[in-house]
Amino acid sequence: MNDVLPSAVEAIGATPLVRLDRITSGFDGTILAKLDYLNPGGSKKDRAAKGIIEEAERSGLLGPGQPVVELTSGNMGTGLAIVCAVKGYPFIAVMSRGNSPERARMMAALGAEVVLVDQQPDSVPGQVSGGDLELVDAAAQEITRSRGAFRADQFHRDGNWLAHYHGTGQELWQQTGGGLDGFVDFLGSGGTYAGVTKALKEHNPAVHCYVVEPAGAAVVAGRPLTHPDHPIQGGGYAMSDLNFLAGVPVDGFVQVTGDEARDAARQLATREGIFGGYSSGANLAAALKLLDGRMRGKTLAIIVCDSGLKYLSTDLWAADA
Repeated sequence: MNDVLPSAVEAIGATPLVRLDRITSGFDGTILAKLDYLNPGGSKKDRAAKGIIEEAERSGLLGPGQPVVELTSGNMGTGLAIVCAVKGYPFIAVMSRGNSPERARMMAALGAEVVLVDQQPDSVPGQVSGGDLELVDAAAQEITRSRGAFRADQFHRDGNWLAHYHGTGQELWQQTGGGLDGFVDFLGSGGTYAGVTKALKEHNPAVHCYVVEPAGAAVVAGRPLTHPDHPIQGGGYAMSDLNFLAGVPVDGFVQVTGDEARDAARQLATREGIFGGYSSGANLAAALKLLDGRMRGKTLAIIVCDSGLKYLSTDLWAADA
């Protein structure tokens, strides 16, 4: 019985790494995809959820039976719903109505109370802007105060990036036997980029790490904000002050359009059999640009951040795709 896990929480992490040889045919170089959509909640955010809750338990910030609140685009909320269900904490997920409805349904099915916040009047459904996120944050703050809850606060709790430092980054190094030249990551909270980059550069400072942002919303790269209403859910919020990026080296910036992310996600499904979402497509599109340019001939790692099942109601999987 040594291989039997005590709960779904212990099944988080240790995800497979696969070569994308069909997509990279004709390119000089290799892309390796870490399949974090195979985590129990269907996304890489399971790691951060586990890290934040366990850190809060160790520090005494979270007491037995205390409610947990978090703003989410759906993935962090799903991870927290799983961790809180196993550990016995009521969980309230606060999410913009601009996110795909299947995410809300999944969190509710896992026992979460889901609070949906209306978008700004000029926002487009399916395209959550930084302004929409501010409305969600305000609602989450009020619920945290009124219910005496613990705010998981994925943008500031160190358990987020530490989960990727101790987990994702170490796994990438071990799975490649150190044969990795670069890492490419689409920014949400910045926790994945910060944790993986710190881990990889401790092993080999020559590993090049690249930040990916949406074209028109690449404020971390110092570009003007011209297109905040992109369709790449789960990140690209045009937040230039991401806490986890402080002091973390960035070797370069890559911008991708919504169309590029969509096309790459569809290629990932039809050519590699990997059913990822928008941000996974953004990572792949950026890695392909790098293989065609400054990282030609190199080996790059990307994360398949979440499952395409969470986007069935969006134009990512439109009938005419």
